[in-house]
Amino acid sequence: MNDVPGELKYLVSHEWLRVESDGTAFAGITEHAQEAMGDLVFVEVPELGSTISAGEEVGVVESVKAASDIYAGVSGEIIAINEELEESPEMINNDAYGDGWMYQVQLSDPSEIEKMLSAEEYIKQIEEENLANGRNVENEENEGDD
Repeated sequence: MNDVPGELKYLVSHEWLRVESDGTAFAGITEHAQEAMGDLVFVEVPELGSTISAGEEVGVVESVKAASDIYAGVSGEIIAINEELEESPEMINNDAYGDGWMYQVQLSDPSEIEKMLSAEEYIKQIEEENLANGRNVENEENEGDD
């Protein structure tokens, strides 16, 4: 199974949230999401100072094979963005839960965190998606190598 840190919260759309003790949270896409997309070539993050709402589209990641919208797990004001991703989107591929963070948000409603998935729930979701799609994620890399 892909790396799924237990201290993070997750969305069914494959974003993660790391809540800090100061009432802020860092957000990005999961290891599973970046592996499924492949090498990222473009990342769009929310505008610094903008206000976002839980469930709202806040950005985009693009790879050589797909583009995917990014959704907010919580509401609040964007207080920091990872500017390095503009020049180096592959940072997400290399370290999705660390240097590959996308933005930091000042939480306006911390109770929204409780609506997100735990690591265990997120792992179960990935397993169910794989079964529903009749595929084994580890073997997908070999497809199309004819």
